[in-house]
Amino acid sequence: MKKIVSVLISMITAFSLTACVAKEEDPAKASQSFPWIIANDSPPDTVTGIFTNKFVEEVERLSNGQIPIKAYHNGTVGGDRELVESCMNGDIPFVVQNTAPQANFIPKLAIFDLPMAYTNIEDLRSTLDDEEFMSLINQVYLEHSVRLLAMSDQNFRVMTTNKKIESLDDFKGQKIRTMENKYHLAFWQSIGANPTPMAFSEVYIGLQQGTIDAQENPYEVIVSGKIYEQQDYVVKTNHLPHLLSMIVNEDFYNRLSTKDKKIVNQAAQNARDYSREQCDKRVSDRLSIIKESGTQEIDLSQEVLNEMRNRLSSVYEEIRQQVGDELFDAYTKNMNKGE
Repeated sequence: MKKIVSVLISMITAFSLTACVAKEEDPAKASQSFPWIIANDSPPDTVTGIFTNKFVEEVERLSNGQIPIKAYHNGTVGGDRELVESCMNGDIPFVVQNTAPQANFIPKLAIFDLPMAYTNIEDLRSTLDDEEFMSLINQVYLEHSVRLLAMSDQNFRVMTTNKKIESLDDFKGQKIRTMENKYHLAFWQSIGANPTPMAFSEVYIGLQQGTIDAQENPYEVIVSGKIYEQQDYVVKTNHLPHLLSMIVNEDFYNRLSTKDKKIVNQAAQNARDYSREQCDKRVSDRLSIIKESGTQEIDLSQEVLNEMRNRLSSVYEEIRQQVGDELFDAYTKNMNKGE
């Protein structure tokens, strides 16, 4: 499989470079010979897929069909790790993916692991689109040879469990599956839960057999994985956003003409806005599916949310030390304004 992926990436690299060289040799006359590539590790019928496909559609529309571009979904050219490495190395020009795997290569992206910073999606998006914040976070990406074009999301990660959660004490002892991320683990430990890293493929049977009591994911994943079949409650902890980044290799971007850069930038913004609209519709739809199954939704009181946040001072300080004061302050300046 790795050999196949390697060969495909080599072909993609040749295609992309040929297109760029042709443009540079004679920008006025040359036409793009091969399609640009944008890749992800998700099915087309997800917000990640929608974000990707809308970008392709907009690039083709804004260029009047002069820029061919092709989307590769479902990890066709590699999983999340391979995708971010390939984009950094210039093997794949465009990638759409969650920020979590990127943090393994770009440590300052830990800013997005700041728990309970935002529990209102509009406040979060306002910050992500803020010119000051975008400039700072893009500088972080540029230090690793990629440029951030836009950020979309799958709303927030929420908790599912078989225990009715109404107070901070109710989290105590809950064995909850999380991703392998030290800040995620620290968050759940701070509120008394017992976080257990586990591959997502093992979550359903883990809940079924009682190996774990609970898990946390965006609504879309809870439905696609049929997690609600094994859980009585979905708790709106909204403890972390599930963010989607659209990145481009910086060398590739810099070789584009001014006109093509404008097309890429506008296409990314249009795709971001459209994918967010679709995300909001899908959250409502997925929540309806969850409720129709008999799983109850729990809205935590503002008092409980504040109590959770008050337990996080050490986690906040560790992340501040990791990312620096300027980026930390820019990300948190709209924190929970809508609560």
